[in-house]
Amino acid sequence: MIEKQHLIDRFISYVTVDTESDPTSENTPSTKKQWDLANALVAELKEIGMEDVSIDENSYIMATLPSNLDKELPIIGFISHFDTSPDFTGANVKPQIIENYNGSDIILNKEENIILSPSYFEDLLLYKGQTLITTDGTTLLGADDKAGIAIIMDFAHHIINNPDIPHPTIRILFTPDEEVGRGVEHLDMQKLNADFGYTLDGGTLGSLEDESFSADAVKISVEGIDVYN
Repeated sequence: MIEKQHLIDRFISYVTVDTESDPTSENTPSTKKQWDLANALVAELKEIGMEDVSIDENSYIMATLPSNLDKELPIIGFISHFDTSPDFTGANVKPQIIENYNGSDIILNKEENIILSPSYFEDLLLYKGQTLITTDGTTLLGADDKAGIAIIMDFAHHIINNPDIPHPTIRILFTPDEEVGRGVEHLDMQKLNADFGYTLDGGTLGSLEDESFSADAVKISVEGIDVYN
């Protein structure tokens, strides 16, 4: 069984690294600070025992856990992105842990009167009795999608340390710049070499989505003369 505190500690170590992407940049990754977490993830993948760990010039990270079965099975990929949205800062994140949430208002920041309330966010009530992690209300948390990275990392760590669990070949992919619509722009699919892939990014607990919205953007310019009636 995956230890809850171990997963929380791993997640917090990721969200406290600023990886905000930049839609105005033409580089990949779009911000140099994304390399900070990317390089740390590479080191961590090697430390937990993943094989063929690599990071390319655009900071796409891949790693392999070979099958422990004696028959040919599809290769399964698990995918997440490490950048955070440029719409709100992800710097200086101050995570707050709420154990056994009771369904009441959560005071994120008393000084600035920032409150997270189920009267506005009704879905909070779905998590009564559970452990919640929030910010202090002044930054993003970055759970999109560092929660996905933490889950994939802990999953891989657990499988490696329990070799009696049967599994096919597993491929891990961590990408930059998903939040600015360029998450797979330079992805080498042949190098990834997975028959099926699962992106751990959002959704309610236990849900599985078989399609995705486009995270891309469009700019429209209209030329003409303003008319007011």
